[in-house]
Amino acid sequence: MNTAIIVAAGRGTRMGPGIDKLFLEVAGLPVVAHTWRRFDQHPDIHHLCLVIRPGLESDFEELARKLAVRRPFTLVPGGAERQDSVWNGLSSVPWETQLVAIQDGARPCTSLDTISRCLLAAEQTGAAVAAQRAVDTFKEADSQQRVARHLDRSSLWAVQTPQCFRLTVIRNALAEVRARGLSITDDTGACELIGVPVQLVDCPDPNPKVTVPADLPVVSLWL
Repeated sequence: MNTAIIVAAGRGTRMGPGIDKLFLEVAGLPVVAHTWRRFDQHPDIHHLCLVIRPGLESDFEELARKLAVRRPFTLVPGGAERQDSVWNGLSSVPWETQLVAIQDGARPCTSLDTISRCLLAAEQTGAAVAAQRAVDTFKEADSQQRVARHLDRSSLWAVQTPQCFRLTVIRNALAEVRARGLSITDDTGACELIGVPVQLVDCPDPNPKVTVPADLPVVSLWL
């Protein structure tokens, strides 16, 4: 059994004050609705855990009715930080779950093929993440925002979601993060901490995340 954990508990402060980016309408639906629908339609996802801000339960229940979702789902309260929200999601998956796919709620364009390839890689290796090779030129800056050195882009990747894992792997990894009182920016960082290799899955399909207002027209185009 495979479970998707959709992390939808953030406030999206970069979008602007008082704006909940997950419920901004794009291509006829809220951003998070497109994300939910992608995973609900995937044949290898059997259950969904949506990690949300407390108080939004009725909004997500209404959204489920609007989408006529097919897969069973659980609404889980989010934590103080993203890693806490993911931990809450991991603690709420059905006991028979073997693989988990952790997805940003604000990443609505993820293709079914990308989900499939990441799940397969996680089944084979234990941990995998959707990623794209760097195509821009990258520079490292000093404290005055001046170029300090050139970075070789041939070894650089932009990491996205889904991030897929065997359930035992990611639970053990995040448990270690919590035990050490560390802060991580994505879930693969927890695997790196305990020495578990993470497979990069080259995914050429557009997979943007809604972060600032300028992202909305781009996401609308791809949807």
